[in-house]
Amino acid sequence: MSNGPKSDSTSATPQSGLVVRFLNAIEWAGNKLPDPAVLFIVGIILVWVLSFWLSRIEFIENMPGKDEPIKINNMLETTQLAKFLAGMVKEFVSFHPLGVVLVALLGVGIAEHAGLINGVLKLILSFTPRLFLTPMLIFVAIISHTAADAGYVLVIPIGGVMFYAAGRHPLAGIAAAFAGVAGGFSANFVPSGIDPLLAGITQESVKLVDAARTVNPLCNWYFTAASSVLIIILGWLITDFLIEPKLKSTAIDGDLDKIPKMTELTSGDKMGLVAAFIVALIGIAVVVVWAFPADSALRINGSLTSSKPASPLMDAIVPLIFFIFAIPGTVYGFVSCNFNSHRDVIKGMSKAMESMGYYLVLVFFAALFIGAFRDSNLGVLIAVKGAGYLETLPGPVAIVGVIIFSAMVNLLIGSASAKWALLGPIFVPMLMLLGISPELTQASYRVGDSTTNIITPMMPYFPLVVVFCQRYVKSTGIGTVTSMMLPYSIAFLICWTVFLLVYWKIGIPLGIEAPYTYTP
Repeated sequence: MSNGPKSDSTSATPQSGLVVRFLNAIEWAGNKLPDPAVLFIVGIILVWVLSFWLSRIEFIENMPGKDEPIKINNMLETTQLAKFLAGMVKEFVSFHPLGVVLVALLGVGIAEHAGLINGVLKLILSFTPRLFLTPMLIFVAIISHTAADAGYVLVIPIGGVMFYAAGRHPLAGIAAAFAGVAGGFSANFVPSGIDPLLAGITQESVKLVDAARTVNPLCNWYFTAASSVLIIILGWLITDFLIEPKLKSTAIDGDLDKIPKMTELTSGDKMGLVAAFIVALIGIAVVVVWAFPADSALRINGSLTSSKPASPLMDAIVPLIFFIFAIPGTVYGFVSCNFNSHRDVIKGMSKAMESMGYYLVLVFFAALFIGAFRDSNLGVLIAVKGAGYLETLPGPVAIVGVIIFSAMVNLLIGSASAKWALLGPIFVPMLMLLGISPELTQASYRVGDSTTNIITPMMPYFPLVVVFCQRYVKSTGIGTVTSMMLPYSIAFLICWTVFLLVYWKIGIPLGIEAPYTYTP
């Protein structure tokens, strides 16, 4: 094993002036945008003003499924304002994604604080042959989605360390890991907190048209699992045959003594992993045995996956995510001696909640915005009018439009949940009226939302990736990283879009209880 790749030049490859100007424009526009929470406040005010103006107009379009015409409610009327004030607390605490995310992260917080997640990632990378280093790194990056932001702070720097130790260019390792963590954000073999989070927002959006229609938290699971294979293959080809050859002329001039080393698992870590794995298997076996009988308490009318009405198993998905992380995480913590008492378990849960402060603020205003949007009937009006304009277009064109629009908005607003809270109430009802299911609309949003994460400076962890690269190449800047990640972004956007359309054409299920069409 060598001490790292040799370079053919003493300076970094100059970046294109066009790319730099484009990045400067994106950065300028993004910096001009207010905080996402403020965007929701502006949205509430805009809903109030539009409802005041449009409430005076008589529309000929009918309410979905009814014979009565659409009537816009003036949200500035005293009765509506009183209703808004009286319902603020209820709108916040009953906002579906809120409890989902908090419960799931309580379990993830235990596993993360115990070191279980870090241990699993290191174990996978430790036995990977050099030939398969790239696909395994991207695989680990995708799996890291189950643990909130662990991929950004752990997998990406490890990618550089692993490639450098293997005699390959470290920036190529960082690029591959970044592509898997952020560019393939919506690809995962294992359900994670983002699945019920987005499904919860979709559920709220569905109510604008059909209050009885439910959305399963795992409605995109099969598609995201299949997408993982696509992202791994694309990332592997781009890294090994495009990015790494391009980086051969980029000198490694960082302070090599300060480059972090890939630490090995201790005997305690290995014992903890074995114990956690056994406990996880036992837990899964218990659920399988419990669910197997036809009259199991986890079934409803004999079905495990029913969402209308929901089976107890489907309602228990989020608690199961909690336990699948919390119990093995606790076992790992005590066996590896990272935990000394029950206080460490509680500390892990507390640390996870500490990181959710901003999210709570965001959800508060998002819930109020969606509530005002719903009560005003503006969402129904936009959906019906938009569906009227789109009805002459083929369904695939509308889906591609959602993907491209989401990718463009992602250049300016980084949060996946914040964007979907803004776009979901518009796209979901509109496409439902065209006969397109909310599950398919959500899947198309997830494709667009992921693919441009890696080229926008507005992504919160983008500056951190720049810092990781500067450890090896001092001259690395925003333009350097973006130009390096641009091939991934373009390839992911095009190929993933085509993949979704082909997936849809073949008729492979998107997930559990996830049809492609919607019928009232």
